[in-house]
Amino acid sequence: MGDKEIDSIIRIWQEWAGRQQGPDMFILNPDKERVERLANGILNNEKIHGLKYCPCRMTTGRREDDLKLICPCNFKMQKTWNEKGECWCSLFMRKK
Repeated sequence: MGDKEIDSIIRIWQEWAGRQQGPDMFILNPDKERVERLANGILNNEKIHGLKYCPCRMTTGRREDDLKLICPCNFKMQKTWNEKGECWCSLFMRKK
């Protein structure tokens, strides 16, 4: 993926995270290298599968199930959010 595509999706994530309100607010992971790697993986999944699937989760081939894996997923419902304060792949983290 090109740098422009990666920068664009990162900007979208930053803006989305910045609009969050309330006690369960989150931010984009400050580790720029990690975020860029994840953005690249998500964009590759979009190119291959047609949707922006989370790069750290395996699709099943069952569309109904796989729709739950589109990034950003409903990470606040996941065990990792409750235990560690971050989404599955640490793209988003609870604001401290």
